[in-house]
Amino acid sequence: MKINLLARLILLFCFISLPVHALDNGVESLRKTSKAFASVAKKVSPSVVFIQVEAKLPAQGIPQLQPPFGNQPPFGDDFFRRFFGDQFPGMPQLPQGQPPQMQPPQGQHRVMGQGSGFVFWVKDGILSDKTYILTNNHVVENADKIRVKFNNGREYNAKITGRDPKSDVAVIEIKANGLPAIPLGDSSKLEVGEWVLALGNPFGLSHTLTVGVVSAKGRSTLGINDYEDFIQTDAAINPGNSGGPLVNIDGEVVGINTAIFSRSGGNMGIGFAIPINLAKAIGSQLIEKGEVTRGYLGVVIQPLTPDLADSFGIEPGQGILVAQVAEGSPAQQAGIKQGDIIVEFEGHKVSNVGHFRNQVSIVPPGSRVEITVLRDGERKKLHVTIGKLGKNLQVAKGPAQSSAEIGLTVQTLTQELAEQFNAKPGEGVVVTNVRPGSIAALAGIQVGTVILQVNRKTVKNAADFKREIAKSKAKKRVLLLIRNGDFQRYIALSW
Repeated sequence: MKINLLARLILLFCFISLPVHALDNGVESLRKTSKAFASVAKKVSPSVVFIQVEAKLPAQGIPQLQPPFGNQPPFGDDFFRRFFGDQFPGMPQLPQGQPPQMQPPQGQHRVMGQGSGFVFWVKDGILSDKTYILTNNHVVENADKIRVKFNNGREYNAKITGRDPKSDVAVIEIKANGLPAIPLGDSSKLEVGEWVLALGNPFGLSHTLTVGVVSAKGRSTLGINDYEDFIQTDAAINPGNSGGPLVNIDGEVVGINTAIFSRSGGNMGIGFAIPINLAKAIGSQLIEKGEVTRGYLGVVIQPLTPDLADSFGIEPGQGILVAQVAEGSPAQQAGIKQGDIIVEFEGHKVSNVGHFRNQVSIVPPGSRVEITVLRDGERKKLHVTIGKLGKNLQVAKGPAQSSAEIGLTVQTLTQELAEQFNAKPGEGVVVTNVRPGSIAALAGIQVGTVILQVNRKTVKNAADFKREIAKSKAKKRVLLLIRNGDFQRYIALSW
């Protein structure tokens, strides 16, 4: 009887003490997390710099203050703010209370700006030592004078090593040694939900650290840079953070803080960083060559939307669609064809247009790579020798797709029409009318659009077009290959 009573008392004590024990474990876990953040701050802060820039611009013709994206920001009234607010190189500073109007020509107008950066590469030389600092192009692009300040109070004059406006990456250098470079991580291994820390100088408040998580990856349609594959984070980022490092819990740089989405100009929990893998490739070329040489494949690519995926008989997200192959390009020489679906690049799965474009761009020209495509349901491995992207070649971005009810009139391409629309007689039909509110109108088809294929069948005249459309009535779905200007794309219409 006594043993039974003792057992009950022990069980009662365990049930009473369990919540206290669980609470202690929770507090201890938080304490360890807090210490981890503090450890990262101690490790990284000595390599982060506060950048101050000064530029002298002619006073004559200085325009009124404009947002960084002109009068048409990419999201209407909600636009991405560069991290200087209204005080960055290329933007005039006005006395408090003075309206942003044209300034009278009075010699030169001095512009001040600020941003962040971090030690990227240290070179020890016999005659001189150099420390290279990675930052954003828009921080230093117009700078006449650059001054960097470390958290220990040491300051140095800096000069630009190289800039790449297309990726918004820049490298500056100072004459100094003994300065620690931040270890670089692998941004391709970063996962949504991971802890990240943003360091920089928001609003001039030197060496500030904020904490958050990776909110998303592969943001590539923001309209900020030519080459985009942004990491999205909710770590607080504000004007002045631009160019600072985004680091993981191991204190490794995984990105460069670059832009924010904001209605107020301050943090709203949506910040964007350039992946360090891309920035490292760009920065290394700027140091070694002073410029960036990009790989060239020679295709126009577009996202594989659910409608397009259904038209090609595959699942969405299984690749990206080749809408056009340039004549004589490396892609054509390797056998890549229009309508191919690129599913792998160098053994890695492909599902994002922006990420694929960046992968190709950082491949050194002359390198041989393996690209796997789906063609008529079969996988084919092709080997491509990457070319060099010339300065006159533009990055072709896949346009957005939409579908909803067909409503257009086409006409056979006569010699006169072909000359008018920069086409060739017998190669497609030209759209002469689009009914407002139809699926064609909603999908962006306009008068003058040339339709080259219907359901992957070449159409040479209006009769061919009519016949192929008739075959689609039962399925109430049609796949078109169209051309606007110099670029071609596929579009799927349903009704």
